[in-house]
Amino acid sequence: LSMCSKLCYAIGGAPNQVAGSAASFFLQIYLLDIAHITPFHASLVLFIGKASGAATDPVAGFFISKSRWTKIGRLMPWVLACTPFTVVSYFFMWYLPPFVSGRVAWYLTFHCLFQALTTLFQVPYSALTMFLSTDQKDRDSATAYRMTMEVLGTLVGAALQGQIVASAHVSPHCTVNPTLNTTDSWHDTPSIPDPSDTLSQQAKVYMIAAGVIAGVYLLGIVVLFLGVKERDDPYALNSDRTIPFCKGLALTMKHGPYVKLTASFLLISTAVQLEQGNFVLFCTHAAGLRNHFQYLVVTILVSAAVSVPFWQKFLQRFGKKCAACGISWMIPFAVMLVTIPNLILAYFVAFISGLSIAASLLLPWSMLPDVVDNFRLQNPHGKGHETIFYSSYVFFTKMSAGIGLGISAAGLEFTGYKPGICRQSDDVILTLKLLIGAVPAILILLGLFILLFYPITEESRKETKLALEELR
Repeated sequence: LSMCSKLCYAIGGAPNQVAGSAASFFLQIYLLDIAHITPFHASLVLFIGKASGAATDPVAGFFISKSRWTKIGRLMPWVLACTPFTVVSYFFMWYLPPFVSGRVAWYLTFHCLFQALTTLFQVPYSALTMFLSTDQKDRDSATAYRMTMEVLGTLVGAALQGQIVASAHVSPHCTVNPTLNTTDSWHDTPSIPDPSDTLSQQAKVYMIAAGVIAGVYLLGIVVLFLGVKERDDPYALNSDRTIPFCKGLALTMKHGPYVKLTASFLLISTAVQLEQGNFVLFCTHAAGLRNHFQYLVVTILVSAAVSVPFWQKFLQRFGKKCAACGISWMIPFAVMLVTIPNLILAYFVAFISGLSIAASLLLPWSMLPDVVDNFRLQNPHGKGHETIFYSSYVFFTKMSAGIGLGISAAGLEFTGYKPGICRQSDDVILTLKLLIGAVPAILILLGLFILLFYPITEESRKETKLALEELR
């Protein structure tokens, strides 16, 4: 693969991460503090939205696996067709409607649409890795390019959103007159703007951010289409038949390496989603870093972006399973931030967390092609199974993330979170500390324990490569 092809492929995946990052970091606090829906309803929006995206994965895998080859490929038409609708649904997900009673339904509808449409993009785009080249090193290199650009996309999304909407979450009265923080009357009278003012300054800045990110989305898809050529299945014989979706799904669920990989990163990705979804709330309400959250988010993502090439070199030298140890680095530092909420420590924790997040993003997408190759070797006379692997993997990770975010928002509702006040109750602060520190730590440790039993080693990868070359 040429560097240009790998770069164009990587750029194509960045817009999805730009939009997803903005939603991961800011949608929960937007629903609570700008749209003023209750934490319970916010948990429903977050969970059902993720669940709808997850439910779309097997559906997308089913239809894509039955797609016929066209002049631009089998996967590329899906990527192009869903993009305009994704952009529209994303914009309206951040629009404050003029009515109050139906806001929950509004955000639920457009969040579900956005999650479902991004799935229709993500499944064919991620499966496209298998149709860029037959060489494992080329695919690993393309995956590293992709993850670098996706982390940069995550950085751009969070930075754009954070810088544009920061003014919506800075409350001068909370810093000018801190004595108000502990008064019961202040807790009882949150500063909620007039709901009929749909073009309030807070709503405007979120719409501006949504418009900017929608433009980035369109630009990235154009680069992908112009710069990447999809190749047909390089291993399939003309006589080979496509594996039926249900049969293929049953086979993937019985494939040991796939089950262990998915179970491990299901837990790890849930931990990362909990960190992302609650980090801004934690900085605002529990750590006294209300005026620094956007810079801390940028620090996390810059660290993640610059460390992806390091992790790529590391896994090439020491192996992919060994590189997984880097995911655990965030645990002690996150616990320190929860117990010692200091500004300098917060930036250091943000930097270390970025290193761990980069490893957690790169490794599953680098290991999944190895699992597909292993399956191909065991089932040599079938084709079309790639989208089944990718769609079911995204399904499980989205479902776990949706459950995690839904439970976290429900926990805030249970402990009495109130929008628009300067200081939340001690129960809310404790909940945010648990969601940033203890819960992700437990999930990461469980995920890494499962990964110890993942059977594909560097030696077995080389054997699989030789066997597939002979088959080809």
